[in-house]
Amino acid sequence: MRRLSARAALLLLLPLGLLFAALPVAAGNGFRVERVEPRVQGERVVLDAMIDYRFSAAALEAMENGVPLTVDVHIQVRRADAWVWEESLVDLRLRYQIRYRPLSERYVVTPLPGHEGTSYATRDAAIAALGTLDDLDLVGLDRLTPGERYEIHLRASLDIEELPLPLRPIAYLRPAWKLSTGWTKWPLEP
Repeated sequence: MRRLSARAALLLLLPLGLLFAALPVAAGNGFRVERVEPRVQGERVVLDAMIDYRFSAAALEAMENGVPLTVDVHIQVRRADAWVWEESLVDLRLRYQIRYRPLSERYVVTPLPGHEGTSYATRDAAIAALGTLDDLDLVGLDRLTPGERYEIHLRASLDIEELPLPLRPIAYLRPAWKLSTGWTKWPLEP
């Protein structure tokens, strides 16, 4: 049996090491869904949610230097015991941009597509506002079968594709840019 030299073994393991280096790592930063509260309002189900956006130091530094950060919030309503291939009752994507305006020394949160955002004096206030979803129209009661159990699936993530082109390769390779809540499930009982 022929043995591999140390150099050959290193060359074989290098792609594997690069793959693991690109995977997200648990750290003090990251996104977390803190609460999801659906409620009936008239003939509709509306949603209030709170997402804790803990941007990494690299993302915050980029924002402080004028790079807008885009967050994608993906919401689905599905039957609780639905198969993977079953269609969702609701499949909603919300996109928001947070940026720092150095001339006015203000932070602006803008729903996309859109041109007008809300201005905040501090970064913490802007990030808190970014994470607050209030009275989001989710689904009509007529689309929900009485006695059936449903779930709200929610995921929030930083959209690396919206970063400036020179920054994207770094964002793809560094865990500090792979910010996501992962899918979370919350019961919906109309």
